[in-house]
Amino acid sequence: MVGKKSGKALLRDEGLERTDNNMELSSWPQIPPINQKNYYTDYLKRDDQLLAFRLQNEEARNRMTKNAKDRDRALAMGKTEELEGDGEIDGDTPMDDTEEATTEALGSKVIVIHVGSQNLRIGLASDALPKTVPMVIARKSPNNESEEEGTEPIPKRQKMDDGSLMEPEKMFGSEFASQYTAMSSELKTHMRQNKRRTLPNSKEMVVNYNRRTPPETISEHNDPMRVEWTEISKPAPEFITGQDALRIPDTSIPRYKLFWPIRYGWCNEKDYNSKRLLFLDISLILEDAIKTQLGLTSKKEWPQYSCVFVIPDLYEKAYVTQILEMLMREFAFARVCFIQESLAASFGAGFTSTCVVDIGAQKTSICCVEEGMCIENSRVNLKYGGADVTETFIKMMLYDHFPYADIDLRRRYDFLLAEELKKNICTMNEANVSVQVFDFHLRISGQDTRKYTFKAYDEVLLAPMGYFQPTIFDNSRKLEGRRKLISRSHDIYDGSPNDPVSLAQSEILTAIAPPLATSQTNGETSQPSLLDVQSTPSRSQQINALSRVQDVDATPRSSVAGSPGPEATGTSQAGGANTPIPGAQGQITSQPPRTPTVEERDDVLPVFPLDNAIFTSITHGARSDDRKMRDFLGGIMVVGGGSLISGFHPFLEERLQTLRPGYAKEVMIGTPPRELDPQVVVWKGASVFGKLSGTNDSWIGQLEYDRLGSRLLAYKCMWAY
Repeated sequence: MVGKKSGKALLRDEGLERTDNNMELSSWPQIPPINQKNYYTDYLKRDDQLLAFRLQNEEARNRMTKNAKDRDRALAMGKTEELEGDGEIDGDTPMDDTEEATTEALGSKVIVIHVGSQNLRIGLASDALPKTVPMVIARKSPNNESEEEGTEPIPKRQKMDDGSLMEPEKMFGSEFASQYTAMSSELKTHMRQNKRRTLPNSKEMVVNYNRRTPPETISEHNDPMRVEWTEISKPAPEFITGQDALRIPDTSIPRYKLFWPIRYGWCNEKDYNSKRLLFLDISLILEDAIKTQLGLTSKKEWPQYSCVFVIPDLYEKAYVTQILEMLMREFAFARVCFIQESLAASFGAGFTSTCVVDIGAQKTSICCVEEGMCIENSRVNLKYGGADVTETFIKMMLYDHFPYADIDLRRRYDFLLAEELKKNICTMNEANVSVQVFDFHLRISGQDTRKYTFKAYDEVLLAPMGYFQPTIFDNSRKLEGRRKLISRSHDIYDGSPNDPVSLAQSEILTAIAPPLATSQTNGETSQPSLLDVQSTPSRSQQINALSRVQDVDATPRSSVAGSPGPEATGTSQAGGANTPIPGAQGQITSQPPRTPTVEERDDVLPVFPLDNAIFTSITHGARSDDRKMRDFLGGIMVVGGGSLISGFHPFLEERLQTLRPGYAKEVMIGTPPRELDPQVVVWKGASVFGKLSGTNDSWIGQLEYDRLGSRLLAYKCMWAY
């Protein structure tokens, strides 16, 4: 009988005894924790670790090497020819010729594009002036834009219960009639103060003449200025762009409908149902303009060209990234860079320190530029322009029994006619305000020409006066479809909205947004609704907003990505024009102004008097420095087609001097030098910028874009993107 084993022997014999074989618990390497008190990394802290800067330095080295080789070759050639007895050739000449040829190639291989709400300006950087193309595309459609069901004519007219139109004096509602009458009486008072002669029955003379003057019919073969309408080829093209699209007869077979991809400085989300189709139309207009206006008919040539694209001062990042993708992918340009409108305008005019007021067709932007940089907090973007003046002028003429009562700006020939009338008749010179007789020719495809004669009085001045009293404009359609297709950009780290904003724009939005608290106006209590923020502010609200502003130093919070202050940032009430608007009445007392939230910003339409907006921008641009304030006031430069109205510059100067008498001596409105057309100053500045090859580090190349995409904009833009 075997004896019982002890526990120790059992562990040894059965292999259960624990032994130390020095094996690790895991085959994975064990990394000791770092010392938290004392560690350091230089990841992404040096420029040579970023692809954009590495490629830039490499290009600079290659350029330096090439120049050195060219210089050595030129010196060698010059010495050889000298030995052969040809002493007239200077050794430096070939190098100079090479540099000259390089400079010329840079200018002629750069395409400059400036997209506006109404016009596209495009050309090579070596061109003296750009080509202007209407920013419109006509597509096949069952009906044209004026025949579509549910559309109302422009200007919008009120109808009676039976569907017939009201009398001209009641056609546009009581609010327009009262504002128009008040503006007319204010102008008459102002003219009398300036010792200008006014007739008491001027309005009656205009109305009576317009009522009883029938049009004269002119047969087409007797009309020397007849219009060449666009002929539809067979088969009919799917789309037509530019000036040819505006000249398509409204009754064409098949029908075409006009689309304007850019409206009020924004993407036109109202008339499109697809974001893809919206940017497709933009690319088709650009592509057709490059082929027809620049003569680059073969797309195989385009990769040899670079592109400078002009964007607004207060841009939307979604728009910029989409445009960048279009230029790099679809057009396959070798390099692309962006420049802001106001900075381009200062380049075009040659000003180093200026306040740029750019009045376009549907957007007015104001920005202070100093030493080649836009001052971020001075940027202002207002949603009105020359097109609003055109529409208001037609409304005022219809109010005074305009003989062509059927005018509708949705129709192409009426739109072109109204623009022509505004250019030829409107003025801001009080000396030209008198009862005058004008005429125009109405040319419609397939019909005889009609010659109309009419009289006008103060409508010619009161319509452009809307820049300073924008409530006279029809602002009801400007926010329709906003954010329907394109959502706002958000920061990739904290998710906050990161489209650029400025303190000047925020102050204006705060002044316009109605307060939540109950307000008391002249003893009457009212409760404004947040849903009613689309309407433009009353003049009494503007007075209240402007009288509340005060100087407070506030810096917007910047996001992690280094972009400008996000839109959720609170704004300060920085000192703007604290002088009441001349001619305004009534005061409003309420709680302090409420800054609109991020969601409410898109519901507030930035419409504000131009003179007050200029002072708001300059105040934020000067940053409480009185010397800078006076410099900016003495260097206001007005550009854009909306400023071409006769007498606009002295009128604006007088308004600014009246608004701030303390700075009256410093206020000076400048015009672009060298008699340059104000409409092309921005494009001209962008073309100058495109030729700065040696000092321009903002080019985005294909290799960089393939690897980093739109993230490159944070490194390549000359401002804090």
